[in-house]
Amino acid sequence: MTTAARKPAKVAVIGGTGMNQWPGLDVIESVVADTPYGAPSAPLVHGTVAGVEAIFLARHGEGHKLPPHAINYRANLWALKQAGVEQVIAIGAVGAIAGWFAPGALAIPHDLIDYTWGREHTYFDGRPGSGLKHIEFNQPYAPAVRRALIEAARAANVEARDGGVMAVTQGPRLESPGEIRRLKQDGCDMVGMTSMPEAALAAELDLPYACVAVSVNWAPGIGSGDIHGQIEHWLALSMAKVRAILERALPALGAD
Repeated sequence: MTTAARKPAKVAVIGGTGMNQWPGLDVIESVVADTPYGAPSAPLVHGTVAGVEAIFLARHGEGHKLPPHAINYRANLWALKQAGVEQVIAIGAVGAIAGWFAPGALAIPHDLIDYTWGREHTYFDGRPGSGLKHIEFNQPYAPAVRRALIEAARAANVEARDGGVMAVTQGPRLESPGEIRRLKQDGCDMVGMTSMPEAALAAELDLPYACVAVSVNWAPGIGSGDIHGQIEHWLALSMAKVRAILERALPALGAD
């Protein structure tokens, strides 16, 4: 483990459930970061993919121990910005609400609805020196990064839906069927637990941010059977497709 500075990597990947490590990343070093908001979830892993330098951060920590509501999102995004990152790709395992998003499918969502509560969700929190800024949030997922991911999926012959509305719930429990009915009525296509405040904090730091959403189960009340069994099954089958997208997206996003 080292704290030595490196040439900034332009792209960071935040891995979630199913991607607590990044197979295929040629690791150079792991950097223990310190921020005004405390420690990030895990060391920043510097490496290369397809000849492009990138940083990987395990959102749930080493060993996947941090529940969604306990993640230090502010420290995670601050550490990436501090490391020189200019664009962020988030990987999220989500439940399917829309009929077109069956388990095993991938999507690059374009919008979200935040149902979380009690999380440290902004850098403009009223503390001395924090200032105040009302960021625009018309496009929670950055169009340029979304476009690079969609084009990378096509190049990799991986089907990935262009668009979708993400519901972000508190966790760590899964939702009730009644809650899923509400989310569907609200216009949500999928449900995850980590896009907020991650996306908003990235916006506050002027970090273009987008998500690769991996459908790993039908949301409660929509499908049937063992949800946890579905999650394990579809995670195992889907992460190779995610890695294929990243291998093609990084050269475009990391180019000078």
